[in-house]
Amino acid sequence: MPASSSDRRTAAADQHDVIQVRGARENNLRDVSLDLPKRRLSVFTGVSGSGKSSLVFGTIAAESQRLINETYTAFIQSFMPNLGRPDVDGLHNLSAAIVVDQERMGVNSRSTVGTATDAYTMLRIIFSRLGQPHVGTSTAFSFNSPEGMCPRCEGIGQTSDIDIDQLVDRTKSLNEGAITVPGFNVDGWYGQTMANSGFYSPDKKLADFTEQEWEDLLHKPACKVKIGSNNISYEGLVVKVRRIYLAKDREAMQSHIRAFVDRAVVFADCADCGGTRLSAAALSSRINGRNIAECSAMQISDLAEFVRGVDDPSVAPMLASLRALLESLVEIGLGYLSLDRTSSTLSGGEAQRVKMVRHLGSSLTDVTYVFDEPTVGLHPHDIQRMNDLLLLLRDKGNTVLVVEHKPEVIAIADHVVDLGPGAGTSGGEICYTGDVAGLRASGTLTGRHLGHRVRLRDRARRPTGHIAIEGADQHNLKDVSVDIPLGVLTVVTGVAGSGKSSLIHGNLSGRDGVVVADQSAIRGSRRSNPATYTGLLNPIRTAFAKENGVKAALFSANSEGACPTCNGIGLVYTDLAMMAGVASVCEACEGKRFTPEVLTYRLRGKNISEVLDMPIEEAYAFFPSGQAHTILGRLNDVGLGYLRLGQPLNTLSGGERQRIKLAIHMAEKSSTYVLDEPTTGLHMADVDNLLALLDRLVDEGNTVVVIEHHQAVMAHADWLIDLGPGGGHDGGEVVFTGTPADLVASADTLTARHLRDYVKS
Repeated sequence: MPASSSDRRTAAADQHDVIQVRGARENNLRDVSLDLPKRRLSVFTGVSGSGKSSLVFGTIAAESQRLINETYTAFIQSFMPNLGRPDVDGLHNLSAAIVVDQERMGVNSRSTVGTATDAYTMLRIIFSRLGQPHVGTSTAFSFNSPEGMCPRCEGIGQTSDIDIDQLVDRTKSLNEGAITVPGFNVDGWYGQTMANSGFYSPDKKLADFTEQEWEDLLHKPACKVKIGSNNISYEGLVVKVRRIYLAKDREAMQSHIRAFVDRAVVFADCADCGGTRLSAAALSSRINGRNIAECSAMQISDLAEFVRGVDDPSVAPMLASLRALLESLVEIGLGYLSLDRTSSTLSGGEAQRVKMVRHLGSSLTDVTYVFDEPTVGLHPHDIQRMNDLLLLLRDKGNTVLVVEHKPEVIAIADHVVDLGPGAGTSGGEICYTGDVAGLRASGTLTGRHLGHRVRLRDRARRPTGHIAIEGADQHNLKDVSVDIPLGVLTVVTGVAGSGKSSLIHGNLSGRDGVVVADQSAIRGSRRSNPATYTGLLNPIRTAFAKENGVKAALFSANSEGACPTCNGIGLVYTDLAMMAGVASVCEACEGKRFTPEVLTYRLRGKNISEVLDMPIEEAYAFFPSGQAHTILGRLNDVGLGYLRLGQPLNTLSGGERQRIKLAIHMAEKSSTYVLDEPTTGLHMADVDNLLALLDRLVDEGNTVVVIEHHQAVMAHADWLIDLGPGGGHDGGEVVFTGTPADLVASADTLTARHLRDYVKS
């Protein structure tokens, strides 16, 4: 019997209530098809490398954003990032996707928490209306506008002095390489311009320069000089260094330039504005005794209290909006930050939460929010607040997709998608879809570990000594003195902003024998991969060269063996002028990156391209001895056996990149390892493997210090150092030191309450 029109409308409505994914094959996905309920909270689980990010970010979010970009004119699209079409047969009923990820919030020193959230904009408007004396419109309070910025530091808040002896070696002449600035070598363009300017002899020792010659060498303003038959621009060395290096933001520099600037330049708070960035007029205007710089420097939780005390009908709506925004920042666990905190100094987790707050007040509904481990960097005490915000976004009528490993977040899901069963080539399949109760009963790796708990140690290892930290006062630390025990596993805990990183990185980093594997980004291009970054490629190239009697350089895609068509990248990037550019597999080498001649050389039946396409676990067996076997073993030990040797670093997650760094540091014969949240990106099953690795490091005679929120790591520790009691100025104290068993038995800190519930559940 034919379906009625009413039935057809109902069926159509049901279809539009799900996002339909058909035949997804991005990265390791194996022809994945599934339906995701719209206006619900869906959590994607599975081990690292199982395909979660490929499905959520690389397929669903990528196609949504690509389709939105296509609605713009070709001219506008030419200024947008190139988004390729994901490898999928079909995606239906997509809504606009907003990705809230852990990428750092840019490297612009003028961007702060206040400017990124619009809180500072609101504060400027309020001061322009209520501040006494009245000094002008809101731009008069902006350090990014000529009207409001301090004229001396131009709104940066700092001035710089250059150490001349870091620029030159006075015992040499210019022709002998007296200029030690990167890029000013004797034979280079800058070096030749300086040497042949005619203002001084290039063969004269700098120590013998006259006062005028020193002035010309260092400080002469830009002018034209004749060198040969050409008129060349010349400027003094200090003038040029300030222009080409100091005008750039530090974080945007190449590492060797950044190291030079750190050596040569001394930064200090601007004497005129005291580091506030603002003009004297802006600083003179006050509300209830506070100027705008003092408000921006307040801890956000204190600023929220201050704003609650301001009441004026003329700005009542703006005050209400600012109060709501500040209270949201406090609710999301960022009350310890200040509005003047530079955005580039935020951790990945902090940056993601700041971005999240921007969307809470949005009037948009029926959009898809995509989150990447939103609990990264959060103490168990703060996870409930994060859950409340995810549910709030859902209840406003949005679809919320979350990639997450924490059981506390999985527990609130309306719908769960579990990928696996393994990682890399062993993953990419849907193991389970449904509700949380069904996941618990499913028998999948995730289902089996939802109730898994690490037990407290029966007997903690005894320290062999200690490292003393005395009178630590970095950031919010309050004259902290504490002993770090040697020869054991110490876990440093506390809510976000309590002072953990300040204590450990500020007092252990840089000491002899201390190696730090933190969450700072790996700097590398699309040419970098695990083989190049770890030094693994060198023994591989040597083995190929020895086996075939040819040069090792042939087996580098960055050297002689590179395919000339794609320059060893494997892809050809085509600029389509007004249209978005496209990346396509190189037809000459078929993406293999090497010349046909190089691919004829084999090692135990494999060519270099085939070896670089191997997962680390397979390569470990392929290289049964030597340096390659050792490096591959370390990569296996940190749980990266599923990665391919030649996989570009820019395709790896933050947790994967951190574990690569840990693998490298394991080769350094350190005595003390400092790890910063090593469980980032790890499935519950992988955390057990990490704990076994940490035990092995300690059992080999090392000291391991871990900054961590994961309760499994806390329970497994020999010794705990708990900071708090809160974040920001409410933290900065050691509230407990001792064994996890002692913490659970007798302490009353936030960590103690949550760890007590964890071990008893």
